[in-house]
Amino acid sequence: MPAYLDTIIAAHRSRAAQDDRDVEATFEQAIGSGPVRSFAEAVRSSAATRGMAVISEIKRRSPSKGDLDLALDPALVAKDYEAGGAACLSVLTDHDFFGGSPDDLRSARSASSLPVLRKDFTVSALDVCDARAMGADAVLLIVAALSDAELTAFLSLARRCSLTAVVEVHDHRELERGLDAGAEVVGVNQRDLRTFEVDHRRALELGEMIPADVVAIAESGIAGAEDVQRLAAVGYRGVLVGETLVRAGDRRAAVADLLGTGA
Repeated sequence: MPAYLDTIIAAHRSRAAQDDRDVEATFEQAIGSGPVRSFAEAVRSSAATRGMAVISEIKRRSPSKGDLDLALDPALVAKDYEAGGAACLSVLTDHDFFGGSPDDLRSARSASSLPVLRKDFTVSALDVCDARAMGADAVLLIVAALSDAELTAFLSLARRCSLTAVVEVHDHRELERGLDAGAEVVGVNQRDLRTFEVDHRRALELGEMIPADVVAIAESGIAGAEDVQRLAAVGYRGVLVGETLVRAGDRRAAVADLLGTGA
């Protein structure tokens, strides 16, 4: 199987190496953006009132699945997700591999009241600052793509930017690294980003290792209310769902169905 993550990260690191902007100057500009919505609190609140928080993803394509909906309107999709009961949005901003853009994030956030995760491959401090500048409320840090030093530094910078850092892990060792670095929100991706294959046991096994005071989110391979209920039972407070919702004929109803509130 292709090593998707390695290819994507190499492309992002190559681009980052050519970015000579000053980090502190970029940081100062970024924090001058509008107020931040609390991503972590939105997840906690929805989990407390609905039993689970659905983080609904907006993406046009993926390396493994190909085109999902290249012509989607991020604003309309965001409105449908919010109407269905989503707690947060996740928006792909990677263009080369997922067909996204910062404009997709801006459009989706402007159209809703929900906090937004910038779903991208963070490999530099400038990436963190850029997430804040484009209007994101949360930034993704993939442990498999970062050294321990990078992970710690980017977590610290995210806090300075008032961003929630969603620390994504795929196995026990990565979870240990994320927790040691101080992760307060952990996303367990059931999809192996090197092969893009889904292992439904992954979230169940790792869920038992996540401390109760850490917000646990399960990602990928979640298709229905039964999946959501199974994950809630082992302590997850959020599920991040992309392909299932993007492909749905009625996205509002699809979110509601995940929460068990549909007709």
